[in-house]
Amino acid sequence: MIYKQGFDFCFDEKACVACGGKCCVGESGNIFASFEELEAIRAFLGLEKAEFVKTYLRKVGLRYSFKECEFENGFACIFFDQRKKNCSIYELRPKQCRTFPFWDYFKKHKEELKNECIGIYF
Repeated sequence: MIYKQGFDFCFDEKACVACGGKCCVGESGNIFASFEELEAIRAFLGLEKAEFVKTYLRKVGLRYSFKECEFENGFACIFFDQRKKNCSIYELRPKQCRTFPFWDYFKKHKEELKNECIGIYF
């Protein structure tokens, strides 16, 4: 179980195995990564910068977000393996993904979190 100060819930990371990637799919949104995180993913994939940006990223203001693909009744992160139903770059996933579900947003939107993540306990 993972507990984080300031949050009134805990998270069982073992639930991710059975989940099917619900935090990686759903409504369209932004999945931001720092330039350092993007460089690590680019190097891991063995792509030149221009090809990596063209294939996997979209510009949102001054930042980059991962592209999305259509999936079931919504969207999935481009790095979501739709066959295995998990993250294909899990070890390199950006901070936004690593810190899930401990986002300030979920302090006030507990029902939404409960519907999205089977590993949450209040």
